[in-house]
Amino acid sequence: MTMNTGHAEHADDDGDDHVPQVSTYLIGLTLAVLLTVASFWAVNTHLIYGPGIPVALASLAIAQMGIHLVFFLHLTTAPDNINNALALAFGLLIVGLIVFGSVWIMWHMNYNLMAMGHPM
Repeated sequence: MTMNTGHAEHADDDGDDHVPQVSTYLIGLTLAVLLTVASFWAVNTHLIYGPGIPVALASLAIAQMGIHLVFFLHLTTAPDNINNALALAFGLLIVGLIVFGSVWIMWHMNYNLMAMGHPM
């Protein structure tokens, strides 16, 4: 029988490297607020061509999603985050298939169905 001397080594005792710093949250919050303000500015300004406003809003929304993924969800390209990145990519694939598949089905139904005014 062996005695435990109290000097057990833990695999996760490599320091505070995994504890996120408050400064990264503040940087993420600042960038998210700036992108939100930029979205409201893009809608209310006359400096952006009218039909280009949805494109500007989509670009700002994608940038905001990236900010949230990096600064708040801590999704990086580190080797230990590969499973998280793959789960995110799979989730985006499924959502894309559902949304675009539904739009495609509805467009074909609208195109192929007879108008209500035509007699059978």
